[in-house]
Amino acid sequence: MASRPVLVPIFGDQLTRTLASLRGRAKDDTVILMMEVWDEATYVRHHKQKIALIFSAMRHFAAELRDAGWSVDYVELTDPDNAGSFTGEVARAIERHDPRAVHIVEAGEWRVQQSIEEWPDKFACDVEILPDDRFVCPLSEFRDWAKDRDTLRMEFFYREMRRKTGLLMDDGQPEGGEWNYDSENRKPPKEGLQAPQRPLFEPDEITQEVIELVEDRFADHFGSLDNFGWPVTRDQAEEAADAFFAERIECFGPFQDAMVHGQDDLFHSMLSTSINLGLLDPLELCERAEQSYRDGKAPLNSVEGFIRQIIGWREYVRGFYWLHMPHLQRANALNAQRALPEFFWTGETDMRCLADCIRSTRDNAHAHHIQRLMVLGNFCLIAGISPREVQDWYLVVYAVLETACERELRLATAESCTGGLLASLLTDVPGCSHAFERGFVAYSDAAKCDLLGIERKLVEDCGAVSRNVALAMAQGGLARSQANIAVSITGFAGPGGEDDEEGLVHFALATRGKEPIHREKHHGAIGRDGVRLAALRTALGLMRQAVERRSSAS
Repeated sequence: MASRPVLVPIFGDQLTRTLASLRGRAKDDTVILMMEVWDEATYVRHHKQKIALIFSAMRHFAAELRDAGWSVDYVELTDPDNAGSFTGEVARAIERHDPRAVHIVEAGEWRVQQSIEEWPDKFACDVEILPDDRFVCPLSEFRDWAKDRDTLRMEFFYREMRRKTGLLMDDGQPEGGEWNYDSENRKPPKEGLQAPQRPLFEPDEITQEVIELVEDRFADHFGSLDNFGWPVTRDQAEEAADAFFAERIECFGPFQDAMVHGQDDLFHSMLSTSINLGLLDPLELCERAEQSYRDGKAPLNSVEGFIRQIIGWREYVRGFYWLHMPHLQRANALNAQRALPEFFWTGETDMRCLADCIRSTRDNAHAHHIQRLMVLGNFCLIAGISPREVQDWYLVVYAVLETACERELRLATAESCTGGLLASLLTDVPGCSHAFERGFVAYSDAAKCDLLGIERKLVEDCGAVSRNVALAMAQGGLARSQANIAVSITGFAGPGGEDDEEGLVHFALATRGKEPIHREKHHGAIGRDGVRLAALRTALGLMRQAVERRSSAS
């Protein structure tokens, strides 16, 4: 090992042996840094399977690199000295290895990239940020394509990518005479239609250890780990790809817009996780799909549809994201303002398609494009759901804290039936959690009086689950903190006594200088966890309205 090596941090979505930061590097002059950090696992409450997938794939990739002769410095989540962030762990690695330079491939997310761009000023050694060239279209090329266009239609971008790659092209013209065969890919499922089972991979010792870690450290996150079977190595990902091209690509096109109850995957490739982790090369997959057509093993409409998903939609959405961030996270072109229905959190709705999509997401950590766009997305569009509300379904806590931080507001909570869950959520977001001033967990009647200064007679007369007690809790939380805004939650999560209405929750919001606000929700018997999740959503919605009103007032 050289006296002052080059430090190469690799993120969980960069598990590619030919990554730009590794190409051309000498193994005896390089230290690879891989990090499981709390910030990235909790900046939103990721699905349990997503966390397990990324950590397991990272650990397997680190083992492969070591076997190939690379020096790998791997920091596990449970390391007692773990700094909890990429920047903190890179700083610690610089102290350990004294590198002459850090070589890092640009991040796939705007938030992380902002942190990386601060590294040259934070660290004494040189920092080189390399473009991620695993995509067909560099970001600079997308910006050039988008420049001076009145509208950014994916179809026209897709045609440019077909010309660039030569995929399904015949002497400069699209194979078969058409660019797009989507009209042939909308067949309803036949009665008794049954798709082949995709490969499921039994967790090995590494994966099982990660699953146990996630169950222990992220027990309150959404989703189940019972059905975990994702590929976590390149070999497994290749096996999954082989199965798709052998068994499912033929019917992928005609039935790609179909949904069949009990068949969550149908004929979809289920390769997106492996592509996004870096285990599979997207262009190689497109070339395999084209070869299937050339060999007469798959129809043109299926192959074109598969290729369009990758070099069309995947590349287009990436370019669009980077072109419009950070404005995109606040955009609302149609001025949709309706709140997201609570069944998005509980799954309790008579609309079967919606319930099935939410159930599939919970069980599998995956929803294909019809579930995401045509069912969930179209419902939100037709119903006029606020884009921020939809975003909050994924990033709800971040949305509240980001605005509070911008306006230098401090938040407090007073919780009963949620037992501190709201406070836990508000302290999970890196970079913004300082907006949370303090939390009171007042589960018992005595605690409500002792911690929040509520008169015992009020609790006795009105009951702990009541409008008046909720208002007193919020006002007490405000009075006994330095916060600008306090929210309270008190309710019956169930099961309760004979006279307790399961699912009844009272909320109150107290803001300095303003009259307190009360809300009452009747969630019904949706289970203890369902009530608590629904209560969190309502409380967060109240807090967001409050911070945004303060923002407007200022």
